[in-house]
Amino acid sequence: MTKPSISIIMPVYNVQRYVAAAIESVLAQTFGDFELVIVDDGGSDRSVEICASYADPRIRIISQRNRGLAGARNSGISAARGEYIALLDADDSWSPEKLALHKIHLDNNPYVGVSYCGSRFMDAEGTLLRQAQRPKLENITARDILTRNPIGNGSAPVIRKSALATIAFEHPDERGRECFFDEGFRQSEDIELWIRMALTGGFRFEGIDGLLTHYRIVSGGLSANIAAQYDSWNRVLVKTMAHAPEFVARYGDEARAFQLRYLARRAVQMGDGAFALILLKEAFAVSFKPLVREPVKSAFTFVAAAAARYLPNDFVNRLADGWTGGRVLR
Repeated sequence: MTKPSISIIMPVYNVQRYVAAAIESVLAQTFGDFELVIVDDGGSDRSVEICASYADPRIRIISQRNRGLAGARNSGISAARGEYIALLDADDSWSPEKLALHKIHLDNNPYVGVSYCGSRFMDAEGTLLRQAQRPKLENITARDILTRNPIGNGSAPVIRKSALATIAFEHPDERGRECFFDEGFRQSEDIELWIRMALTGGFRFEGIDGLLTHYRIVSGGLSANIAAQYDSWNRVLVKTMAHAPEFVARYGDEARAFQLRYLARRAVQMGDGAFALILLKEAFAVSFKPLVREPVKSAFTFVAAAAARYLPNDFVNRLADGWTGGRVLR
């Protein structure tokens, strides 16, 4: 078989409510030279049955015992035949032109290892929200990756497979299993990989214009568990400290403060103003960098947290919906 230009890796685990929309957004791409590698990660619902109902020859399904998102992505990447690897979570979706624009970007910029884009948020029903991630697109440094994570979410990047090969490692417990993402992480596996790639060097991170990814916010999902998310993120920092101590010593406090502020904004979105205020207090106790670098956003986060703590929910919802003019949640 002719090798496709792009391999799309989509882990599937108990997402029967959303997976059809994800697949259909892939099949609606204006660029068609792709394969969709669906990784059945051992779920118990009808997700894989739904996937199998699509007869497109570009789709193939591989099955494994449950390994989590990192493990499913690793299996998919290892099975991929394309020059470029596009990641798509099964509860997200893409704009039709996404793959075409990333293909042009990577073809014309061989020094770019990770191409990414901005994202629109959508709710559980698939309705697009005003909030969006409009990240920094150029001159990305390892500091940017650690402190602000411009890639934003796991459905935004398209990665040069040769760039992934530079950071691959053997699974510590399974001889011969190639890993890219660290399967020891059930959350924060994305940022751990980006930091490792950025510190290794050799390829750049660069974004393209447009909100080409639709990122679903689902209550009760991984992103909703703020305490666990912060704990996982801290583990990434500890791991990075082991092989880049000077880097973490220089930027670790700044990164921790930005992460706490981000989680405070997530807490506001979930309606927990009291927790948001605690997170903000902790953030500014660690470092004033978020306040210095982004004073308006930091101040507005405090106002939104206080409103969520003391004001009616309908007012808070309107405030959260428009707190940056529909711009960046992070």
